[in-house]
Amino acid sequence: MSSQPAHESLAPDELARATAKTMFDSDACSRALGFELLEVRPGYARMRMTVRPDFLNGHNICHGGLMFTLADSTFAFACNTYNLNTVASGCSIEFLRPVHGGDVLTAEAVEQVLSGRNGIYDIRVTNRAGDTVAMFRGKSAHIKGHVIAVDS
Repeated sequence: MSSQPAHESLAPDELARATAKTMFDSDACSRALGFELLEVRPGYARMRMTVRPDFLNGHNICHGGLMFTLADSTFAFACNTYNLNTVASGCSIEFLRPVHGGDVLTAEAVEQVLSGRNGIYDIRVTNRAGDTVAMFRGKSAHIKGHVIAVDS
């Protein structure tokens, strides 16, 4: 019988999905906002949200903070796919076009660089028509610990 922890025997795609499931089950914010985790693999994640009436700001368009939250959550899932606790060390967003109520936004996070404890991820947010409505760049840093507990 192997003495390896169960997560070490998983293929990279399986480990990415297992970490995502563990994180999503604990992510009360993303679930409360109705975010859906559509796909995850090493260094990659894709999420979706429907723009609800309570997501609209005083201009009757989607509040930028909610688009940022969708992109940030997608970033978090992508950068934690290796089962190393990883947090944002910095991020920025560019809002490119307004989003109206009832639209569906999809955020796709793609790892650009992973070097040592640091990574850079680009997240494209698109509307239902496939138009890019925002671009987010996140910088990540590994911290101590693992998403899925590691036997000592």
